[in-house]
Amino acid sequence: MNSNSHAPTGTTQKDTANVEVVRAFLDALVAGDPDAAQQYLDQDIVWHNVSLPKIRGIRSVMRILDGMSRPGFGFDVRLHHIADDGTAVLTERTDVLIYKRLRSEFWVCGTFEMKDGKIAVWRDYFSNRDVLWGTIKGIVRAF
Repeated sequence: MNSNSHAPTGTTQKDTANVEVVRAFLDALVAGDPDAAQQYLDQDIVWHNVSLPKIRGIRSVMRILDGMSRPGFGFDVRLHHIADDGTAVLTERTDVLIYKRLRSEFWVCGTFEMKDGKIAVWRDYFSNRDVLWGTIKGIVRAF
């Protein structure tokens, strides 16, 4: 997918370099291409799905991203808002985790802290209740 595929509606502002990195990173995840996604991550990346343990370092993060790209698994994102404050990119989005016919959709607010043009901290906030509800709805739709 190209980087405009996840443009929020009504957006006319030109993306900053940091926003372009985050968009390209998300596009690589949607494409199921963890190798392409890796180029946007700092070697000392910290990935934190708040309420879950932090994942530290490029090897650990890539192990999970590689697993998400296996046959039958997938990821999609609908980006609602994106903003850059100069040191971090903030996103409001709907993430879709895919396993075969099951699609679990839930709201996520993400913060991508930047260092030297790469993502150094990737922190996502979401409601576990929304994830569970999205999974239940996905199960009902799949069968």
